[in-house]
Amino acid sequence: MNIDMAELIRDLTIYIIPIIFAVTLHEAAHAYAARYFGDNTAHSMGRTSLNPMVHIDPIGTVVMPLAMFIFTNGNFFFGYAKPVPVITSRLRNPKADMAMVALAGPMANAVMALGWAVFALLAATFLPTQEFFSLVARAGVLSNLLMFAFNLFPLLPLDGGRILAGILPDSLARPFSAIEQYGTFIILFLVISGSGLIGQYWISPIMNIMAKIISALVFPLARILA
Repeated sequence: MNIDMAELIRDLTIYIIPIIFAVTLHEAAHAYAARYFGDNTAHSMGRTSLNPMVHIDPIGTVVMPLAMFIFTNGNFFFGYAKPVPVITSRLRNPKADMAMVALAGPMANAVMALGWAVFALLAATFLPTQEFFSLVARAGVLSNLLMFAFNLFPLLPLDGGRILAGILPDSLARPFSAIEQYGTFIILFLVISGSGLIGQYWISPIMNIMAKIISALVFPLARILA
């Protein structure tokens, strides 16, 4: 295993701020949506906070992704934050509202990707000699688009699975929800098996579509600054 530690440290420095923001706002959005739809559980635990420390899981957010990042030479990392507790029965319309709570996290990442794209444009315009800011902004766009696409994969316990469970009729939602206990293992297998199924047929197409949408939204500002 040939690891360029200097390059890895540089990459970690560039990605750490965008990833912390991406995880924090993703989880806070879940908590805020749950509160909006009637369940105050996460809010009472401080999970609507923008303080990263209330959302970070030491193993899932720090140790696991850092170890995988190092041992794959920066080519792959996977992690998770503390799950946001939601008591479905407290939601006003449990099935539909749970789908909206699940959707809130990826949508927060989509908005952040747009924000980082604007920041990238501003950095390129006003700080053209400061490459670091441009690299961080691009990392922000990439990490948020990746979180958006990955979390929308329609398998529990991912957000996409919860959205699908909320859309399916009860006769199908119940057996689909029973898969959740195996979902994490299935996802890990698909990610690390080398088949590239999630990346090639789900993540990359969704990221490309979102990148085009963001480019179209940012283009008017680019013309103004040109």
